[in-house]
Amino acid sequence: MKDPFVPEIYRVESVRRELADAVTLELAPVSGKRPDFRPGQFNMLYAFGVGEVAISMSVSAHEGPGFVHTVRNAGAVSGALARLEPGSTLGVRGPFGTGWPVAEAEGRDVLIVAGGLGLAPLRPAIQEVLAHRERFGRVTILVGCRSPSEILYQHDLEQWKQRLDVNVEVTVDHAGTDWHGNVGFVTTLIPRSPFDPANVVAMVCGPEVMMRFAATGLQKGGVPASSIYLSMERNMKCAIGLCGHCQFGPAFICKDGPVLPLDRIAGLLTVQEV
Repeated sequence: MKDPFVPEIYRVESVRRELADAVTLELAPVSGKRPDFRPGQFNMLYAFGVGEVAISMSVSAHEGPGFVHTVRNAGAVSGALARLEPGSTLGVRGPFGTGWPVAEAEGRDVLIVAGGLGLAPLRPAIQEVLAHRERFGRVTILVGCRSPSEILYQHDLEQWKQRLDVNVEVTVDHAGTDWHGNVGFVTTLIPRSPFDPANVVAMVCGPEVMMRFAATGLQKGGVPASSIYLSMERNMKCAIGLCGHCQFGPAFICKDGPVLPLDRIAGLLTVQEV
């Protein structure tokens, strides 16, 4: 097996500005072929001379031959990655972790709940569901952001809204008079969304406080904890469960996650020290 600690060299093919502090990098291997991956998995991206950070895939494996990652400038490493230009290189280790239960959701309703940059790890799952739309029941995509200027993937959202077989709702925490959409937390959209609580798979990603409220709202609406999946974020270093930096109770987010069913972690979400 290839040494999981040795990064492969990738070239930045393109850089697209998404938000004031976020860019999408399209990466291609300098040699060899990009490995396959599942929606929800992540790579360790290494900015030479700076460090390494875990970033989820933001495009389905079937959408192109390379990796695509949306990176927010939130620290030294992510900042260095966000400043990369086309033609520059970086190290990539991966893919790692668990994925969204797309195959398991076939024949059932699908509910996507995204908060802020949490739409990035969910976009590959959405693309997979929409590419095989006939295999699923009702599909609902709920997206929440702090303000209209922070709505991610606006072009994708507009395309999804134009489909007659998908329900898409976007809300913002606050907005000016030029915003004519929903205002309020994304969790407020859940009670009026069209899905069967007994036959739905819910995939949730965003700030942890949002995911806690979303999980609570879904359960109050009758969705079993075993049908609710969250993508957790912790400080991942080794990505293979050795260093312990991302320990979450008895689990390691890098190895056992990042996508975990609520019934496995519900008791840990309310523990402040975890």
